[in-house]
Amino acid sequence: MIDPNGIAHIQLTVRSVAASRAFYHRLLHEAFGMRIQYDTPDVFYCIGGRTGVLIREAAPEHKDTPFDQTRIGLHHFCFRLRSREDIDALHASLVDFGAKIIRAPETGPWAPDYYSILFEDPDGIRIEANFVPGRGNLDRIKDGPLTRPG
Repeated sequence: MIDPNGIAHIQLTVRSVAASRAFYHRLLHEAFGMRIQYDTPDVFYCIGGRTGVLIREAAPEHKDTPFDQTRIGLHHFCFRLRSREDIDALHASLVDFGAKIIRAPETGPWAPDYYSILFEDPDGIRIEANFVPGRGNLDRIKDGPLTRPG
C-alpha cells in the first residue's frame, strides 16, 4: 500500500494572473508566509506549509467562462491551519483586503471541533481554511467509512 504524504501543489486557472495576483499575494505570501517561487506575467506560484499553489491564466477562449463549483472539476480546496486563532486571524486579514467571505468562522459537523472559514478568490473559486484538533477524522476512519454529516 502506498501512503501519500499530502498534496504537493494545486494549480488554478484564473481569468487574469494580473487581476488575481494581488489576492493570492496577500493570501499566500502575506497571510500564510509562503515563499514566492515564480512571479511572472503568466504564473504566480508560492510554496510553504508542505504545499504549493500556482495560478495560471486561462486560454483566451475560456476567459469569459465563469467558475462553477457544480461542474466537473474543482469544487473548492482547503488549507489546514494550526489553531482556531489562525482561522480568526485569517478572517480579519480577508476582511481587511476586501475578499468575498462566503461563511465567517464557525464550527461545523465534518469532524470533532471542526472550525473553518469559506471565501472566494476574484474568479469565484472557493477556498476554505480549517482547524481540526488532533488527528480529526483520521482517528475515527480506522473503524470504516464515515457517514456524511447533515
